[in-house]
Amino acid sequence: VSSKMLFVFAFQTGHTTGPSLNNDKLYKFAYTAEVYVDQVKASLQKSAGYRISCGVDVNLLWRNPDNDDDQLVKITMKDVQVENVNERPAAKNIFTGRSTEKIIGRDYLEALQRPMVIELVRGKVKTFYSYQNEPGFTQNIKRGLASLFQLQLHSGSSHEVDISGKCSTTYHVRQDQVTKVKDLDSCETDKKRFTSHSRILDVGTKATSATVYVLEDSFIKSIKAEENFVFVLNYRRKTGAKIVSKQRLELKSVQAGMGLIAAKQVAAVIKTLDPNYVAMSLEAEPVKSECKKCPSLSEHWKNIREHMHPDKLSKPEAAKSFLSFIQNIRKATKEEILKIIKSENKEFLPQVVDAVTSAQTPESLEAILEFLDFKDASTFILQERFLYACGFASHPSETLLKSLTEKFKGDVASEEIRETLVIVMGALIRKLCDREGCKLPAVAEAKRLILNRLEKANKDDNVQMYLLALKNALLPEAIPVLLKYAESGEGPISSLAATALQRYDPSFLTKEVKETMNRIYHQTRKVHEKTVRTTAAAIILNSNPSYMEVKNILLSIGELPMEMNKYMLSMIQDILHFEMPASKTVRQVLKDMRVHNYDRFSKMGSSSAYTGYITRGPDVSSTYSLDILYSGSGILRRSNMNIHVFDRSTELHAIQVVIEAQGLESIIAATPDEGEENLDSFAGMSAILFDFQLRPVTFFQGYGDLMSKMLSATGDPMNVVKGLVLLTDFLQEMQLQSGPTASAEFLGGLAIDISGGMEFSLWYRESKTNVKNRVAMFIAGNTEVDSFFVKTGMETTLETETALDFISTVQFSQYPFLVCMQMDRVDSPFRTHMTKYEGLPSGRRYTARRGRAATLAGNEYPLHQENSNMCKKVFGAKADSGGGWF
Repeated sequence: VSSKMLFVFAFQTGHTTGPSLNNDKLYKFAYTAEVYVDQVKASLQKSAGYRISCGVDVNLLWRNPDNDDDQLVKITMKDVQVENVNERPAAKNIFTGRSTEKIIGRDYLEALQRPMVIELVRGKVKTFYSYQNEPGFTQNIKRGLASLFQLQLHSGSSHEVDISGKCSTTYHVRQDQVTKVKDLDSCETDKKRFTSHSRILDVGTKATSATVYVLEDSFIKSIKAEENFVFVLNYRRKTGAKIVSKQRLELKSVQAGMGLIAAKQVAAVIKTLDPNYVAMSLEAEPVKSECKKCPSLSEHWKNIREHMHPDKLSKPEAAKSFLSFIQNIRKATKEEILKIIKSENKEFLPQVVDAVTSAQTPESLEAILEFLDFKDASTFILQERFLYACGFASHPSETLLKSLTEKFKGDVASEEIRETLVIVMGALIRKLCDREGCKLPAVAEAKRLILNRLEKANKDDNVQMYLLALKNALLPEAIPVLLKYAESGEGPISSLAATALQRYDPSFLTKEVKETMNRIYHQTRKVHEKTVRTTAAAIILNSNPSYMEVKNILLSIGELPMEMNKYMLSMIQDILHFEMPASKTVRQVLKDMRVHNYDRFSKMGSSSAYTGYITRGPDVSSTYSLDILYSGSGILRRSNMNIHVFDRSTELHAIQVVIEAQGLESIIAATPDEGEENLDSFAGMSAILFDFQLRPVTFFQGYGDLMSKMLSATGDPMNVVKGLVLLTDFLQEMQLQSGPTASAEFLGGLAIDISGGMEFSLWYRESKTNVKNRVAMFIAGNTEVDSFFVKTGMETTLETETALDFISTVQFSQYPFLVCMQMDRVDSPFRTHMTKYEGLPSGRRYTARRGRAATLAGNEYPLHQENSNMCKKVFGAKADSGGGWF
């Protein structure tokens, strides 16, 4: 029988189920613990990092006379050394010429080299004994070494407590080799962690841990352990980081050692050994090295303040400063935050409010709520910026929703702020429900309040604000209410309810929803406006329509008002050219010649719908869609610009800007379309930004308001949203098995300025809508391993700025009127930087930097050929006529 087989046999039938030490022996090991930080796909040869190496003496102190499986083992670290993890020239080595005592500090080094004792019962560490007054850092390094001795000698899974916390662990035993795989995602710890609300804007993570034991003579010959933590931005997987932690323990010799201590109980042995020993958990204790030279919140604000001026808000530097300010606010007290808010002037205050609200700590929320007075209408702008920042919150708390609900129920001076409050409550309900918080008391109360108040609302304005809240909340139980308003409501109310239903995932759109949408589109019960009918058609065509539903829609083309005919044709053609889910059914229906005939498909008009790609990438793709619907007189009814970002499994509605107008025919003495004869004059704009519906903006309401605005018009666009938005917000703290703590933090900020305008020239019988989107983005990632004597890590930044304009020009002096749509993007600079670093508390630091800059060329996004032909005519005519507005 081979010695290996005898060895396995001894394990299965012998006196221990865990590793067994021989009496009176001293086992001498060599130990190394290494950490590496680098980009995800980089080899470890050039990584930042460090290595701790030392000798380790292990000997048996006591074995339970009644149970061989119960052992007390003493472990001592000796001759500790600290060095670079990779060889490097002396000039680039922060440890060169420094003794271990100088690097670590005498007290820390003494603490590290004091022995620890573990009680092993059936191979698991039952108790860890060390000295109470030792620093947490050194205790954790000892715990990291002690955790390696935890070992099970039969295959199977169990829950184990070690330095990482309580984790699910699986053992695979093969002859003299044991592999231990720890599921790091299962570990129960109190480490800080939060993620962004949208998966696309978030960071993908992967963590693995494996330890391989080689055994000889019923004890450990060698141990190799490795942990890997990988972080990548979901929307740009090239941007990411990894932390690798390795431990290695190798038996060098076995010598004669001390005899066992005779005792019945563990306590007696510990007392004999050293009465100062105390029993501790093997789970790491929380430790954080203090920042000695970090500026205070006020000092930091003074340094970045100039970048936060309103005129600079569409620059990457503004987004960068915003992110660093948030990081510092998260460490600040309520008093420190209030001091800055109270001392700042009105130009900078809105940006401070953006950052304080986005910090999302209990202290920052208390500070901002203490400062803002909702009974005072003069601070309208600050209240609105606070509420919008709440709507964009990356990981909102129940406390935030509760606070807003209380404010809404209280006295609010501005009706517009009251509207915004309830709209934001809707957005927070959705975010908390998405994180399985739908049953939280504050969420249940806010849902109840919105639904009950909507039921009792009688004024159109009130109905509108609760419908906007439901458009953000996307509650399944709100669908019947939205159906009621979509079918029975008047004009804007009906349109709003229909667009709210359009935002639901098609899986929520029941048979009842489809039936109602068909009734609205085909006007079975009452006459509806074109805007509502086209939305109903879009819902039907986007939710797995049946053959008959598609056929009925196609047969209706030709019987509709002229511009609606053209719009519906464009929508069908867009479904076919962009290969949307309904395209298969549409193609089947078009085989029927009664449907697919020249008369139906040659309708004149200027309305259109078009979808195209902005980018198609391996990580995410983005699409733009522009659709525009006119009344028969050539005046705009609705223009709708959308940008969607999606990956394989999820979608983000990045931007939507809708300009709507009605009842403007009287200006040009034209005849309104059927069913629209009595509409009040109105024009306004509504926007969705990162899945959050903002409060709509009104350009004018009523004929008198229209005329006064036309006479005083400057042509300046009206602001829809301006400010700083926290997009990516990811933090994960980790306990490395080797002892140090690590963290990965990714923040993405957007400085944004969206404005829109609508102009008329009665003289030239021309109208123009212009939506300007100015954005700058800055992303910062910092992945760091923090030991008490050295910090090592990697910082990654990415910045870009761009401007996107959507201009629609209409000449309505003839029919069919001329329409030219343009969607232009300017040149967009794009810069990335990566810095790897190692640093000592003394300030000695090593850094390696790399950067890249490029420019994404601007372009005019293609729309359909018909549009290009029209633009040539419009601008040809304009060149001949010259002239200005009004």
